[in-house]
Amino acid sequence: MPKFFIKSNQIENNIIKIIGNDVNHIKNVLRLQKDDVIQVCNLETSINYECKINKFEKDYIECILNKEIDSLSESNIHINIFQGLPKGDKMELIIQKSVELGACEITPVEMKRCIVKLDNKNESKKINRWQTIAEVAAKQSGRDIVPKINNVMDIKNICNIIDNYDIVLLAYENEKQNELKTELMSIKNNNKELKIGVIIGPEGGIELNEVEMLKKSGAKVITLGNRILRTETVALVLTSIIMYELGNLGGNN
Repeated sequence: MPKFFIKSNQIENNIIKIIGNDVNHIKNVLRLQKDDVIQVCNLETSINYECKINKFEKDYIECILNKEIDSLSESNIHINIFQGLPKGDKMELIIQKSVELGACEITPVEMKRCIVKLDNKNESKKINRWQTIAEVAAKQSGRDIVPKINNVMDIKNICNIIDNYDIVLLAYENEKQNELKTELMSIKNNNKELKIGVIIGPEGGIELNEVEMLKKSGAKVITLGNRILRTETVALVLTSIIMYELGNLGGNN
């Protein structure tokens, strides 16, 4: 069942109005018709509804609310991916797949080995585009929230907020002993909501002094094994493993 996001002001007396880009998507991409059934999620309450399309207007689509429905899309694990700015369109892939897997935030990070540098104008444009990609991925995967793309941070910014997390994991190719499994088992508790940060370097990796700063601030430096993964692969691997071990990937923990 196709899923779309709405806000509370789009609901009145069991009538829901679909507006914006979703109108064109429903009409011309999905080619849905009157009486077709869709799912909508109120972004302000995370409540899901089953609706039936009632009529098409130029600027909106009117739907009749059939019933409220349960959703198990969201996990008890809140993951924020602190991603060192990669080259090209790799960030788009990272955002899309991380959202599908259950991440709740993605934070671009300027690191010393980042080739990409964003000025204020480019940063605003990039963030807006990345937020749109997150929203599309959230719809496609049936999420009950649209994960937030935060403004660009640096290493010092991350050090200042590490204490806000239950654990912050730093994947580092030169770490050989401390394993991801060990750190996840240390916080595993299926009855608790966990806030987890994941720090990933750009193509050239993270410099040693950056690693030391983060480690001193409380980040847990981990190895992902003997193979060095591309930066766009690390976020997907870590998010998948964390959600499988602690969240609801593969089940309804």
